[in-house]
Amino acid sequence: MKLDINKISGKASGKKITLSDKIFSIEPNDHAIYLDVKSYLANQRQGNSKVKGRSEITGSTRKIKKQKGTGTARAGSIKSPLFKGGGQIFGPEPREYKNKINKKVKDLARKSALTHKAKEKSVFIVDNLEMKKPKTKDFVTFLSNFAVDSKKTLLFMSEKNENVVLSSNNLENALVKEVKDINTYDIINADSIFFDEESVKKLNEIFK
Repeated sequence: MKLDINKISGKASGKKITLSDKIFSIEPNDHAIYLDVKSYLANQRQGNSKVKGRSEITGSTRKIKKQKGTGTARAGSIKSPLFKGGGQIFGPEPREYKNKINKKVKDLARKSALTHKAKEKSVFIVDNLEMKKPKTKDFVTFLSNFAVDSKKTLLFMSEKNENVVLSSNNLENALVKEVKDINTYDIINADSIFFDEESVKKLNEIFK
């Protein structure tokens, strides 16, 4: 598959780049995408929710009233979940949510997601995107040149560029990442995906 390499202005530079069919033109596997996204979202969970049970509450264990003759139910401890300040019943405990999947499944999922985006013609290649200083307005102009400033966009760069990252930070629908951090969730969550020219070469190395 060949795509035009575009300038930041949104116009074609006259150069083309060949995208690997083994990455952008495979038979997509939607179940692999599901497994990878589920694993990614599970791994974002901290799992540190915690409440105190009755055994962890500080308080006296003496009976707070006599057992009979009060006209109400028996009560054995002030730490009972029935009283204010008592322990919680079946409350959340710290737990591990991590979900690991096979590397081949993860690679298949990422390739499948990229293939879907390529078929939708939502993949763009740009010249090296350089900014002399962080400026959100310049990044918005870059997106508007491709008519995607109102959509969710994902920009993959070959290496971290602090000025580009800072320029995009204030934009809710824009995400900038190094291509080595590519993941299925970010790909399918974006409406349009941009690669700089060098990041495409690194992508081929990632999926050797």
